[in-house]
Amino acid sequence: MKLRLHFVVDPMGWFCISMVFAIWLYNSFFVPKLVLLPHFYEGNIPWALVVCYYLASALCLVALLRASTADPGRLPPDPHIPHSEREQWEMCTKCNMRRPKRSHHCSRCGHCVRRMDHHCPWINNCVGEDNHWLFLQLCFYTQVLSLFTLALDFCQFYYFQPLTTLDQEAFMARHELALIRVSAIMGLVMFGGMSSLFYTQMAGILTDTTTIEKMTHFSNEIGGSSGGSKKSWQRTLAEVFGTTWKILWFIPLRSRQPLTFPHHFRSHV
Repeated sequence: MKLRLHFVVDPMGWFCISMVFAIWLYNSFFVPKLVLLPHFYEGNIPWALVVCYYLASALCLVALLRASTADPGRLPPDPHIPHSEREQWEMCTKCNMRRPKRSHHCSRCGHCVRRMDHHCPWINNCVGEDNHWLFLQLCFYTQVLSLFTLALDFCQFYYFQPLTTLDQEAFMARHELALIRVSAIMGLVMFGGMSSLFYTQMAGILTDTTTIEKMTHFSNEIGGSSGGSKKSWQRTLAEVFGTTWKILWFIPLRSRQPLTFPHHFRSHV
């Protein structure tokens, strides 16, 4: 299955995603340059810590790029509607197209998206059925990278010994305190914001309710149409990530395919 790219022409969205990329670039450059690599060269921290930091940074960037360019579930101009599912489709009053129930028309993107959760300006893309799993990965890896950055900033202030090979005349050495303070502030903001967002997203997924449905009080109708059946959290997340293999839930460099479960659900670890 090929990766479908999706680009939104929105100057405000470009500005927001540029800010997110600038924050990632700042913490991925200054923190290793000021804290991680100097203490590694002097033998104060193990090489595994350096590898983990760069791995978290790389996964965060890949998740950002994938979430911002992946097709969220845009409906084609002339969708094929199976005869058995026609009752589950409705007419969009904005673009005059047939769409499945729980789809929503995004005024920012100008088209309908299957099971749209919300439009996120920070990735300049909608969060829908086909890229919700990437948005979850972005929230998760941003938390990991922010927490990693905060831990390194804290250790630099209160734990690590002063560096013996530091060039005191270098720009980064003279402005070390200010640079690390900026990094710590950005780490706190990103970790707090992403933790709250990740919690609300997981709560919505596990209760089978999108952000738009919460805002429009549509959850009662959805809950009433479910027939009282409640899916397990493994099956719910497997449907979002497109695989029952839990290890693949953490890998952004792959494609997602819709799952159809038999009566007996089996999960892989």
